[in-house]
Amino acid sequence: MTDKKTTHVSEEKKKVVKELINLIKTNRTILLASIKNIPTSQFQEITKKLRGKAIIKVPKKNLIFKALDDSGKEEIKGIKEKIKDNVAVLFSNVDCFDLAAELVNSKSPAKARVGQEAVEDIEVPAGPTELIPGPAISELGAVGILIQIDKGKITIKQAKVVAKKGEKISAPVADILSKLDIKPFTISLVPLAGFDADEKKVYLDIQIDREGTVEKLKTAFGKALPFAVEIGYVSNDTINYLLQKAGRHANKINRIMTGEPEPVAVVEEVKEVKEEKKEEPKVDASAGLGALFG
Repeated sequence: MTDKKTTHVSEEKKKVVKELINLIKTNRTILLASIKNIPTSQFQEITKKLRGKAIIKVPKKNLIFKALDDSGKEEIKGIKEKIKDNVAVLFSNVDCFDLAAELVNSKSPAKARVGQEAVEDIEVPAGPTELIPGPAISELGAVGILIQIDKGKITIKQAKVVAKKGEKISAPVADILSKLDIKPFTISLVPLAGFDADEKKVYLDIQIDREGTVEKLKTAFGKALPFAVEIGYVSNDTINYLLQKAGRHANKINRIMTGEPEPVAVVEEVKEVKEEKKEEPKVDASAGLGALFG
């Protein structure tokens, strides 16, 4: 006869699962966010920024799974596929996408690390520094930075790009940026997936890009306005164009009905048109977004 092995669950783990279940049941939004490569100091800073808006927990994967399974909310189990290592769980009564936007906006400046890829050109600006002459002189020279000594401290004579976009950060560059207290990167929690208890919906692959969305709306407006005029859609943004169009059509019909010939332009006016480049009327896309899409 063989003894059955029983898995012992510590009281501490039971306490964590119970707390997670309570948070799941009492909050509208549960949001998963990646904390990969975020140093502890930056994580604490981001947590402070979100205080009062969300409760952040970083439990082990198996405890999150257990809490989701025992929460009594079947719909929420859909986010389990997004739970991997280095994941934080945020609980809030803020709308899921508003909370995700808060994460994106709660960025913290970070130093460059060796091997990290530059997302933009990293430039050391010209001007005075707090560095004193010594080993720093040769270290700055090693990365191509021209210097001079002024009042006992090192001054950078000319701005220098020390890492171009897409390049890996070398050890000398990372060291110099650190000594100059230049933090070229930003760190934030990355939204992965969310659950809205009010809507009982799971949102996977959450992406927040406000600037990109605004640009897309402007492009859409630029295309929508002439289309709206063409089909005769009446709004505050199209009414002037429609009246002008109607006026031109009325004049055309009137000439056809009366047999009146097309008006002949004065020679001087024709000459002016040829000499000057006529510009297309510009549309203020941002001003009209609300009218067409609101």
